[in-house]
Amino acid sequence: MFTAAFPILTVPDLPAALAFYRDLLGFGLAYRFPAEGDPAFVTLRLHDSEIGLGAGDAAPAPGSALCVYADDCDAAAEKLRAAGTPVVEEPADMPWGERAARVTDPAGHQVLIVAKLGEDRP
Repeated sequence: MFTAAFPILTVPDLPAALAFYRDLLGFGLAYRFPAEGDPAFVTLRLHDSEIGLGAGDAAPAPGSALCVYADDCDAAAEKLRAAGTPVVEEPADMPWGERAARVTDPAGHQVLIVAKLGEDRP
């Protein structure tokens, strides 16, 4: 019956959000509308995952977060911090076997940066 999920984030500054997800997190631009001029909506792809960013004034949904996996949570959090991204929860080991940090995107959406704990980690 259902075949896929596709989160769409509403952002007041689409160019800033696009720069965050594309330039800092590594998403690639898969689709934009309209094709010419300033976009009102884009689809971004990271490996097998896709998200949509739509221009608008809606506030981020409380209690929601986008989870993005990284090879190294600590290095990813430091890269984002160096680029001016607020790190609201420092990297920490989770009891279910992952290391996670929490940042906010330019629109205030919560983004979890997660890495699986390997045998080489303390």
